[in-house]
Amino acid sequence: MTMAFRELFAIDNAFHGIPLPGRTDSWILADALAVHGIPRDSPDLARFTEVYLRHLTTELDRPGAGKTVMPGVRELLDALADRGDVYLALLTGNYETAARMKLEYFDLWRYFACGAFGDDAPDRNRLLPKAISRIAACGGPVIEPCEAVVIGDTPLDVACAAASGARCIAVATGNFSVSELRAAGAALVMQDLSDTAAVLAAIAG
Repeated sequence: MTMAFRELFAIDNAFHGIPLPGRTDSWILADALAVHGIPRDSPDLARFTEVYLRHLTTELDRPGAGKTVMPGVRELLDALADRGDVYLALLTGNYETAARMKLEYFDLWRYFACGAFGDDAPDRNRLLPKAISRIAACGGPVIEPCEAVVIGDTPLDVACAAASGARCIAVATGNFSVSELRAAGAALVMQDLSDTAAVLAAIAG
């Protein structure tokens, strides 16, 4: 996103000081536009997503650190995918195409039939109802928010679940510690997802 902003608006480090974890891409971009005084009707803004995705493709192909799947994620998805009483859906602040690119890189996209994305709403708290609606539309179960379990690694994920009355399992594999996630209101916080049996038991409630 930084590279795309530089290319379109000739501004370096455009997102410096702007909070990133757990926020939607559209929310992050809106903050950067406001900080740098770029109007929402700028003709270059219409090209932002296209330019961002081009740079993302380059970065995903570039060798380097930081491209790892967190402990237990793949094993948990395998376990959940085999169950008939669970429906896996993705809820992320990423633009949908960016989410697909990132997860396809790790062969994780195939686990999710649908979901809600940063394109759907700038406000993260509005994404869970959209995900639930989309699940029903693509042949999944019709559920109430209280039947959903959100697994996330930021206080905004915790807030997103709470805003709709869903349960949240917070995991401290991102930028926030166990104590910070617990302070955000998560009823259950795990260091990581490596204990598949424990995560499954937590999901079952």
